[in-house]
Amino acid sequence: MDETDLAALVARLEQDETARVLPRFTNDDAWWLGTWVRDTARERGLSVVVDVRRGEHQLFHAALDGTSADNDAWVERKVRTVRRLGQSSYLVGRRLALKGQTLLDIGLDPLLFVAAGGCVPVVVDGVGPVGTLAVSGLPQADDHALAVEALAALREHQGSGAA
Repeated sequence: MDETDLAALVARLEQDETARVLPRFTNDDAWWLGTWVRDTARERGLSVVVDVRRGEHQLFHAALDGTSADNDAWVERKVRTVRRLGQSSYLVGRRLALKGQTLLDIGLDPLLFVAAGGCVPVVVDGVGPVGTLAVSGLPQADDHALAVEALAALREHQGSGAA
């Protein structure tokens, strides 16, 4: 990907960050979200780990066939990145790539953090970031896309008046 394409991707990801705001995020919403990702991944034949948290509280975690403990380790590093920087792990990684930087350049230990796609902040209107949704097992752009699709599905579900 050349610099122009990377800059366009970063701009799109930045715009997407503001489009995923939810009206609320309860434990039931977290369960719905995690279950949606798990069920969608199974239907599509995808091997992923899905993890949903509010703050440090893990509210949902599932590992589909074909995943391993390595995926859990990736989830932990992605979650730390999002919690620390407040933006999707994919956006963080693409911004760093655009600048020719690494996590070390911004003072983050790559053994604890990772700038790879798949974790997005869960943001509530009027509150800000309250949690994370992480997906691991696919190429980073696909992990990110599934997480974004899931948040859009939750927002639609919430808008339908469903509990």
